[in-house]
Amino acid sequence: MKPGWRYYVTGFLVLMAFDTLSQLCFKLAALHAAPFAADGPWLLRVAREPWVYGAIAGYLGAFVTYMSLLRHAPVGPAFAASHLNVVSVLLVSAWLLHERLSLPQSVGAALIVLGILVLARAEQGDDAAAR
Repeated sequence: MKPGWRYYVTGFLVLMAFDTLSQLCFKLAALHAAPFAADGPWLLRVAREPWVYGAIAGYLGAFVTYMSLLRHAPVGPAFAASHLNVVSVLLVSAWLLHERLSLPQSVGAALIVLGILVLARAEQGDDAAAR
């Protein structure tokens, strides 16, 4: 039996949270380990940053969540929905890091969400036609 829409929504929200955590932690690690230099002392600074380990934990959580979702979700919409992190990272970085959110970024984010909704709707139509 296929899981219901709540499974997918919850799963993709968890995936988005893990992906957003990873990106946010990488940004904070980069800020705290600055200035960048491709040398040993910089690598040691990075290795001592707890944010790096938050990013690794986020990637591991995202991997496990995505693999679990792919067991049940159609790969096309699942792949598209996995890119919602682009939107969440944009919004969280504007909110927490006070990064600039431009009109083109906002329009792009809206188009990503719209595209995912269209794919999800098309998949529902395919499921209904198959029955």
